[in-house]
Amino acid sequence: MTLFSLNPIDWITLFNEIEFLWPWVIAFLPLPWLVHRFVKPVSQQQTPLLAPHIVQRLEQQLPPEQLLAPNSQARRIPILLMILWCLLILAATRPVLFMSPNPFEASGKEMMLAVDLSGSMQKEDMYLGGYDVDRLTAVKAVVSTFIEQRQGDRMGLIVFGTQAFLQSPLTYDLHTVKTLLNETAIGMAGNNTAIGDAIGLTLKHLKPNPKTEKYDNAVLILLTDGSNTAGQVDPLQAAEKAKEMGLKIYTIAVGRVTHRTGLDLFLASKSYIDVESLKRIAKRTDGQFFQANDTQQLSEIYQYINQLESTEHEVFNYRNRSELYIWPLGLAFLISLLFAQGYLTRQGGGE
Repeated sequence: MTLFSLNPIDWITLFNEIEFLWPWVIAFLPLPWLVHRFVKPVSQQQTPLLAPHIVQRLEQQLPPEQLLAPNSQARRIPILLMILWCLLILAATRPVLFMSPNPFEASGKEMMLAVDLSGSMQKEDMYLGGYDVDRLTAVKAVVSTFIEQRQGDRMGLIVFGTQAFLQSPLTYDLHTVKTLLNETAIGMAGNNTAIGDAIGLTLKHLKPNPKTEKYDNAVLILLTDGSNTAGQVDPLQAAEKAKEMGLKIYTIAVGRVTHRTGLDLFLASKSYIDVESLKRIAKRTDGQFFQANDTQQLSEIYQYINQLESTEHEVFNYRNRSELYIWPLGLAFLISLLFAQGYLTRQGGGE
């Protein structure tokens, strides 16, 4: 639909959506008239050339009213100059056209996601859509839905393997967080598991409240399928620091838990899930531990966390706007070109 196809009612609605950001500029509208009315022109110091015989001849050939007409017209402000000034004032008031308001929800919750990308995440013991898939594929499917449900929260993403990396800082742009999660791949952070470093990196990128010096309403959801086999930070020490800072940690062990027997008790296995450590991390930070043996359980866990961490959302409206000052300013420019052309024409004719 174009502007020319609008009916009168649509035009009225359109004009009702126009607002002036600087309406006080209208106070300058009578300025040229006040200057013209009360400010006297500067008197010329040059002595006029007296030619009595020429003046006498003009008085005889022209009526007196025609001799006075140029002086009276000189005191008038040209119409085009008045229009030009009005257009400049209109542009200076910054008229804007506001579009339809869009709702925006904000709850103040800050939530970091830490996802394990170690080599053991490629084990295909999860089911999705009737097919066996690897653990990371199942995690992406479930967590993507969880991200979409956290509208109004600020979310960030950390991936960890041998090292921990910040993929996305806290942001309201959940679509970007979801995209970055779906672009992750097994082994891109290394094949080991640095759980402690992931917690430490989370603490580093959260901003505490200046008054309390703690992380208000901050949550970390840590998902892994192994035990801490790499990194510089001990997971339990990191959890203790998280408790001091007010960070709540939910730990999720993904994949089927296998109990080690015989020689496995003395050999470190990358696929072994250290359930006890994950439980202690969650307990120290007033969070909870979950075990997900399949995609259905993982989905139920995230739904449960979504309910636990739900808050009352404050709804705000933001409105896109379009600046309209360019139209009166452009028209004023065209009128100034007409004045310039007329002035050059008079100058040419005078020569």
